[in-house]
Amino acid sequence: MTRIARTTRRTTASAAATAASFLLLAGAGILAAPSAFAGVPGGTSAADRNSDFNGDGYTDVLTGVPEGTVDGKKGAGYVTVQYGAPNGIGTNRTVPKGRTAVISQSTKGVPGTSEAWDDFGQAVATGDLDGDGYDDAVIGAPGEDVGSVADAGRVTVLYGSKAGLGAERTATVTAAKPARLARFGLAVAAARFTGDTDADQLVAVDEKVGLTAFTYHAGVLRRVGAPHSTGRKLQPASVTTGDYDRDGYADLVVSGFAPGDSSQGWSAYYAGGAEGLGYRRDLQGGLGAASGDINRDGYDDLVVGQPSASDVADAPGGLVGVYYGGEDGPAGTQDPGTPAQWWSQNSPGVPGTAEQGDAWGADLSVADVNGDGYADVAVGAPGEDVGTVADAGAVWLLRGTAKGLTGTGAQSFDQNTRGIPGAAEADDGWGAQVRLVDTDGDGRAELLASAPAENAGDGAVWLLPASGRGLLADGSWVYGASALGGNGYGARFGAVIDE
Repeated sequence: MTRIARTTRRTTASAAATAASFLLLAGAGILAAPSAFAGVPGGTSAADRNSDFNGDGYTDVLTGVPEGTVDGKKGAGYVTVQYGAPNGIGTNRTVPKGRTAVISQSTKGVPGTSEAWDDFGQAVATGDLDGDGYDDAVIGAPGEDVGSVADAGRVTVLYGSKAGLGAERTATVTAAKPARLARFGLAVAAARFTGDTDADQLVAVDEKVGLTAFTYHAGVLRRVGAPHSTGRKLQPASVTTGDYDRDGYADLVVSGFAPGDSSQGWSAYYAGGAEGLGYRRDLQGGLGAASGDINRDGYDDLVVGQPSASDVADAPGGLVGVYYGGEDGPAGTQDPGTPAQWWSQNSPGVPGTAEQGDAWGADLSVADVNGDGYADVAVGAPGEDVGTVADAGAVWLLRGTAKGLTGTGAQSFDQNTRGIPGAAEADDGWGAQVRLVDTDGDGRAELLASAPAENAGDGAVWLLPASGRGLLADGSWVYGASALGGNGYGARFGAVIDE
């Protein structure tokens, strides 16, 4: 859920034209549309996977801190921004002023008011929603009350500019009929799914069981598919996008689990196209998901996590599945019903041993680490024991090749790896979030790995540099929310990082 940027002059257009840049799930509607629309495509193709808010060509990092305290309100939440540069991202102590920012509902111009347990930042995504060439930030606050409706949820859009993210122009979105405890904005994404506009469209889901997809265009809410033709219901948890069929439009995968079986992940696949999104089929796996071109064939591939695979004899610690893209979407190079290629810690070449409770695959990220043109896969396992230290957590990197994912040359890291700051401690959950991101523009993606439980729940994020040989422990560094200007006490920093 990442894109690119370039500059173009803004022009005013009607609210209907502007609202057309939003695509919503679970019966959502527009509460307030942005005030301008450039109407010029600026990095809105399906292949766009940067997050460049200020248009300087470097990828920026957006981190959600939904449990952060703002103005004394615990769980009001905020987001942090770290702008990329030739030397990558940094903190207030290491980069010039203006290279980091903290934004909340207490920031002047941001809609709403910081209140306890709004969970602002529970979900984050980026995309160029107004087509001006600057990426915009999409922020979910599922705990937000809408009027008197408790926890109905809200999504806020902050627009990018040459100066980066600001609150001069914003948009705010709720469900068409806000419902109590619906928690709209639990997951968000943005990409160019349709040909309706020259800009990316926004996707948001709520916590309701079951899923119905709609497009919003020119004031009309249209149903575009009836997912789960097998009759299976889905409790949505996350979303990812990619051009799995290489038609130039982004496709959407909504992942979650079936009620009554929280260990069995499922994913609903929607294909984008000139006329909009359409539901295609369900895929097994998907309590976490990420996308990228692993085998460099021009089709994005879908990677899904099954971290609670306790019923799989040879992989009790969790599974990661790969559906390769093709003309018919994920696994479309053959019969669309082709099962995933499954990986575990017991797969050839993968370091470690699968053990109950590892949560291998709890989070995933896909990008090219060594600059060879093939996307690699980072796998988080926050439940991994490090020696006798329970649930300290660890991260793996599996390599992409022309033949697909391989265990050859796989790497694994934890806080006891030489060169990585800190030490493995019980229940840290290192690897709860992973993101591969090239913030210095050298063509190789560094790793961000988080431990939200670090330091009694303050949380922290580690950066591991990239090289032609893969990820490096040497030169890695760690930072918390306070190093960026946020309230770090009990913030569980690193719980949400934009993919």
